[in-house]
Amino acid sequence: MSMENKVQFWFVAGSQFLYGDETLAQVEKNARSIVASLNEAARLPFEIVYQDTVKTNEGITALVKKANYDDTCAGLIVFCHTFSPSKMWINGLGLLQKPYLHFHTQFNEDIPNEAIDMDYMNLHQSAHGDREHGFIGARMRMPRKIVAGYWQKAGVQERIGWWMRAAYGVLVSHNMKVLRFGDNMREVAVTEGDKVEAQLKLGWQVNTWPVGELADMMKQVADSEIDALMEEYRQKYDMATEDIATVRYQAREEIAIETMMRREGCLAFTNTFQDLHGMRQLPGLASQNLMGKGYGYGGEGDWKVSAMTAIMKAMAVGMSGGTAFMEDYTYDLKNGVSLGAHMLEVCPSIAADKPRIEVHGLGIGDREAPARLVFAGKAGKAIVASLIDMGSRLRLIVQDVECITPTQTMPNLPVARVMWKAMPDLEKGAECWIMAGGAHHTVLSYDCDAGMMRDWARMMDIEFVHIKDDSDVSALERELFLMDMAWKLK
Repeated sequence: MSMENKVQFWFVAGSQFLYGDETLAQVEKNARSIVASLNEAARLPFEIVYQDTVKTNEGITALVKKANYDDTCAGLIVFCHTFSPSKMWINGLGLLQKPYLHFHTQFNEDIPNEAIDMDYMNLHQSAHGDREHGFIGARMRMPRKIVAGYWQKAGVQERIGWWMRAAYGVLVSHNMKVLRFGDNMREVAVTEGDKVEAQLKLGWQVNTWPVGELADMMKQVADSEIDALMEEYRQKYDMATEDIATVRYQAREEIAIETMMRREGCLAFTNTFQDLHGMRQLPGLASQNLMGKGYGYGGEGDWKVSAMTAIMKAMAVGMSGGTAFMEDYTYDLKNGVSLGAHMLEVCPSIAADKPRIEVHGLGIGDREAPARLVFAGKAGKAIVASLIDMGSRLRLIVQDVECITPTQTMPNLPVARVMWKAMPDLEKGAECWIMAGGAHHTVLSYDCDAGMMRDWARMMDIEFVHIKDDSDVSALERELFLMDMAWKLK
């Protein structure tokens, strides 16, 4: 299901014929050196490939067309080493369908006192070459990322790396298929949404398969397949139950779900306890282990959070913090702490210690007690993200949180759980979240941050709301009002 090994980013240097062949040859040599150094620094999640030093309208347009139709190209990084007249970029940039980063740097870090002469000045012109290029980006209202700084500095490279992750999320989004087993939980508002608009805006294909088909697929799973998956469970988790038959049933469910998802090319799935026709258990351990493999999941038919979980997991490729489907459950108002959990399905990637496989009754759904992973989430900085449908547009809401070691053991709560302090605090954070319309289902990530999600939202041309340590309820209300007016004009 992973695409990251095929992905690359194209590096383009901007110039013109005015400077002569010798200068242009040096521009290309310098650009190639920058690319090689960035790749060797190992701070970037994906490879950068030098493409060309562009000098004409026709050359730029041809390169953009090539990038648009190259499935391995996840975005363009442009550096105007010399002065590249911006009118010749208009036709090409007007066609661009890939994420775009304007890298404002220069080949030499400082000004060489003795060596600087007019030849040097003709070669090192990014201080005004990139400003010319910046104008056309602003004039064309391009959704772009601007990174300024010396290309050998770690902080600059890291900023490029974070943007790359967001751009990879765009590529994954455009290939997103969500398999829905049944429909949404009845009467729930926030899990609904316009699937046609989601496909137009985000590229998602969201379709439904009958639960009965999954039940039929489960009957085709061989005992040998279950045996192999049971061994995987024993290697990854503590088997804290003697009810092996129930665990094996979860393995049967997992194999059947993944078989259908692979057949349909889906990266995410949903289900609901209200539609389990032909099934003895709601998938618990099955869903959790699939999320651990990188699939997205949404409870109660929540296809938006399911797709976002898969996308954010992909954006965090190579990172170890963890990303999971999450739900706000209850508060410790005395200590200003939220308890996040779900009745079954929280990804083990966020566990502080080795998860335990346990079997407990569910209380809803009118089915057998299912096996599930039980664990406490790790401490650390994280975000929670919620994508909602505002009718006229999509809005991505991100809140900064500080996950903490649970303050209570909660021995009678047999679910995976996480505790966090919301920014700026529980009361203000909750007021901001509710005012913005944030859902009770979220994606919790220790790897993705608000900057990465802001970049992704900009690339997808959707609204972005950030609730952070200095957020103010009245200020957010004004911001939402102004954004509502602005988006109505788009």
